[in-house]
Amino acid sequence: MNVLEGPPGLDPENSVNQLYLTELMKQATSELSTLKARAVDRGITAHTRIATGIPSEEVLSVATAEDPDLIIVGTRGKTGLAYVLLGSTAERIIRGACCPVLAVRAQSYGEEQAVGNRRDPTHLERILVPVDFSNCSLDALEYAVLVSQRSRASLTLFHVLEPISYGLDFTFPHRAKRESIKADHTKRLSDLVSALASAGVSSEFQMSGGLPTDSILDAARKQPADLIVMGTHGRSGLSHALFGSIAESVLRKSSCPVLMVRSPKFRSGHRHVVLDRSFSTNV
Repeated sequence: MNVLEGPPGLDPENSVNQLYLTELMKQATSELSTLKARAVDRGITAHTRIATGIPSEEVLSVATAEDPDLIIVGTRGKTGLAYVLLGSTAERIIRGACCPVLAVRAQSYGEEQAVGNRRDPTHLERILVPVDFSNCSLDALEYAVLVSQRSRASLTLFHVLEPISYGLDFTFPHRAKRESIKADHTKRLSDLVSALASAGVSSEFQMSGGLPTDSILDAARKQPADLIVMGTHGRSGLSHALFGSIAESVLRKSSCPVLMVRSPKFRSGHRHVVLDRSFSTNV
């Protein structure tokens, strides 16, 4: 799907603008035909669609009408001023999508050269799943299990043990509290790995301290991960500003694809692996 987006204030009724839009339509049609042919050559059934308007709104409108299982979008990984000015179509789609969204970062020429000798990018071996024990992250883990079972990839459950804020009155009880939390989270992760093993899924867990975004990205680089699967709640406004920054920061900075999962829909008869929601507490 390609969405034609003219400059702000463009009058589509103006004859000159109509010529401009017609040329854009011809170019988009040609490029989509080429992409469709490549898909067909690989045995993939493909259809094309061209729309005009705001990209995120048009994509979400089609998704609502057609109820897809997955949306795949490209992202340029903008940060800083470029991101503030332009925002991210991918992130807007993720917040409003009714299904999981796979975001794939476009690589520069230098990056393509650096990874030129790597295996087929569609082949998955290692999947990183950040887990904070919320329903949101456990839903993402459940979806990651499906991906793992189909690709035979191993899962790494990754938990960031955020630092406790200490005052000037730091005492032994503070340290004991941190050790208690670490032990509790270690057991929870171990229980999840055991549940996955019972379902025939190869997995391990890792725990790290520090800032969540940096820790997740560092873990993905070290593995290296072929895919990161994260949960998203679809919030907007103030709620999004408070709770949505980690996932979107990972999305903008990750060099590997990121699969964002919001309330995944499973086929009738799906047997959940991650059954226990007793982990879903504020920690």
